[in-house]
Amino acid sequence: MGGHGHEPPYTIPKYTDFKVKGIPQLEELEEALARKGLKDPWIRNEAWRYHPGFGSRWLHARKVFFRGLPLGIALTAATLAYDKMTGGDGHGHHDDHH
Repeated sequence: MGGHGHEPPYTIPKYTDFKVKGIPQLEELEEALARKGLKDPWIRNEAWRYHPGFGSRWLHARKVFFRGLPLGIALTAATLAYDKMTGGDGHGHHDDHH
């Protein structure tokens, strides 16, 4: 219905694709819980966050904070160039009579 025969551009991984084993952060959490006599049956649900396809925290922070940086620099340069070409001094046009 409305898809024109196209499939989604992604595949949804199976829950069995993600394991706590081999992910140091989750293994450490599991061990810390075990020392307190606890177990988190849902810990595997966090494994996808550490999958190489998802990226690291630093990568996501860089994307969030620096996503618009190139555009911002380009617009600043364009504004400065326009100001210089039009002879603008950046102080506005005020008629101060003293």
